[in-house]
Amino acid sequence: MTALSAWSMVTGRLRMTPVGYWDLRDLVALKGDPRAFAQMLGGVRGPVQVAEELAQDIQDWGRFGYGMWSVRALRGKFLGVTGLMHRPDGRGVALRFAFWPEARGVGLASEAAGMALNYAHGVAGLSRVIAVAREDNFASRMVLGSIGMAEVERFSREGIIRLVYQSVRSPSAG
Repeated sequence: MTALSAWSMVTGRLRMTPVGYWDLRDLVALKGDPRAFAQMLGGVRGPVQVAEELAQDIQDWGRFGYGMWSVRALRGKFLGVTGLMHRPDGRGVALRFAFWPEARGVGLASEAAGMALNYAHGVAGLSRVIAVAREDNFASRMVLGSIGMAEVERFSREGIIRLVYQSVRSPSAG
């Protein structure tokens, strides 16, 4: 566990800290498990790919002042990740989240993703943030709607319909 930084956030149930090397074991487990990561862009990953992505995520924090957060219960248990990343398809900065199935269904993803979205607008100064969810991923769609994101576009990739959600705010409207 890291010391809290200016990029860290605490809610009534969660502690969110920028991902770091200390999270590698938890990230390898989460991103390598199809129950948690099969629907994410790029799908399930192996340990080397997770380590490469972690290095990029750490660089993103330094370059942009935002990136991926490790989400833990206040007592330290790793629950998942949420954060902001530049989509490789050029659609913009995207909100992402993935949680262990055992941590789902009690509003933790909405709590963490909502904090990340508020950070994006209020701290990072982003006026537009998107998120992409599969049409059949009702849980993710519910999270996105619950934090104020609205569906604005649909596209198909690999025969699967994907929905683009967005949040647009003036950067000072944190």
